[in-house]
Amino acid sequence: MSKQQGNNSYSHILKYTGIFGGIQFLNIFIALVRNKFVAVILGPHGMGLISLFNSTINLLSNSTNLGISMSAVKNISEAYESGDEEALRQAIKVIRTWSLLTALGGMFLCIVLSPLVNEFTFSWGNHTLHFICLSPIIFMMAITGGETAILKGTRHLKPLATISVYNIIFALVTSVPIYYFFRSSGIVPSLIIIATMQMVLTIRCSFKLFPPSMTIHKSHINEGLFMVRLGIAFMIAGILGSGADFVIRSYLNYVSSLDTVGLYNAGYMMTMVYAGMVFSAMETDFFPRLSAVNNDKEARRTLVNRQIEVSLLLISPMLVALMVGLPIILPLLYSSKFIPIIGMMQITIIAMYFRAMKLPMAYMTLARGDSKAYMLLEGIYDVLIVVLTMVCFAHFGLEGAGIAITLTSVIDYVIIYCVTKHKYGYNISANVVKYFLLQFPIGLAAYCVTQIHNGVVYWIFGILLTVLSTGLSIFILHKKVSLWNKLTAKFKKRQD
Repeated sequence: MSKQQGNNSYSHILKYTGIFGGIQFLNIFIALVRNKFVAVILGPHGMGLISLFNSTINLLSNSTNLGISMSAVKNISEAYESGDEEALRQAIKVIRTWSLLTALGGMFLCIVLSPLVNEFTFSWGNHTLHFICLSPIIFMMAITGGETAILKGTRHLKPLATISVYNIIFALVTSVPIYYFFRSSGIVPSLIIIATMQMVLTIRCSFKLFPPSMTIHKSHINEGLFMVRLGIAFMIAGILGSGADFVIRSYLNYVSSLDTVGLYNAGYMMTMVYAGMVFSAMETDFFPRLSAVNNDKEARRTLVNRQIEVSLLLISPMLVALMVGLPIILPLLYSSKFIPIIGMMQITIIAMYFRAMKLPMAYMTLARGDSKAYMLLEGIYDVLIVVLTMVCFAHFGLEGAGIAITLTSVIDYVIIYCVTKHKYGYNISANVVKYFLLQFPIGLAAYCVTQIHNGVVYWIFGILLTVLSTGLSIFILHKKVSLWNKLTAKFKKRQD
């Protein structure tokens, strides 16, 4: 077996999905503990305020960072793989120069636009000073994004994972006391402290590996123009995504209340972050491998289909278990005040089946460098999610928001499949269809079970469906990668 074939095997995909998923699980667990405290202390109103601040910060950051945190990974990876130390050092200087320029520009823009942002974001009070105080976060996010790209491009993923864990622990031990003593008044200081810690840890690690140069040359700016042109596609997509997020939350705030924003944000984030345990390996492991077979149509198709197969088999039992267990899980993780979002979340979980199918396909546009197709697909998704959320929320409330997310995911999957089939010759494999037809009906059955009001019947059928989905996935994965033999071999090796 060649190195490339080994890297694209089921065993490799399963291994690295497990590694990055495990890291993500640890982050999720600590974050949920933090969210539990924050939800109890601040309630939906405070959670909604945090959501609006974060949405605005992300929108301004994505509008000014020129997509460097994403496009720079490609430049650094190429220099790193070439083995040319001088080219690598030069690429790092270019990225750091542009990161600094975008950091200063983003912070300045946030300060200047603070009165306007306040008008669009809030229907009550004057929060202009809050946005001015939050402007350094834009600066720190740009610097952190550039240094993170350097670590990713040079394959220093272990330090990145460690930094991530430290950040989430630090956020827990600092934000909870601040919120406890200062309530909503502590939100802005807490966000600034967390962003500062994230930047300090990242640059400490990156500067240790690649010491910074104190000089900035005009050549660094000129050499970065190609990277910036590529990054603009990511930036525009980021603006569209953050803009859609901003519009939805602002809409909910205007037509309902800040409590509704907090509830929506909690339901949306919990579902997406939970599913992220499986999807977290996409950018760090799958995307580089897909780029490596970028010009080989058959290898590209095989890799994408295998990634979809493993993603479906891993995430399906998790989705069934979450859907059935929400009446217990949600109050434990947040509080009883968040019970109204259970219906929304149970519908949103159905969307994750289609997300598992579409994400590997969506990365094909990036691997091919097709920025126009990438921006078009992102734009269509963002318009759909905004329009459908407004329509469905008006008719069905928070459950309508869940319906909107699921409908958008289904439509988005169909569009992406048609585009990738037409432009890149991609065809879905028989195995993907088979596994989807095995697992998706179980998910639909689990959703039907959630409508049962008899507690005993609910739990009997819910547990049976979870066991069925889990058993199917284990059986199929065992056949593909000899999973049990590998686990027993590792156990015996440790004993020896």
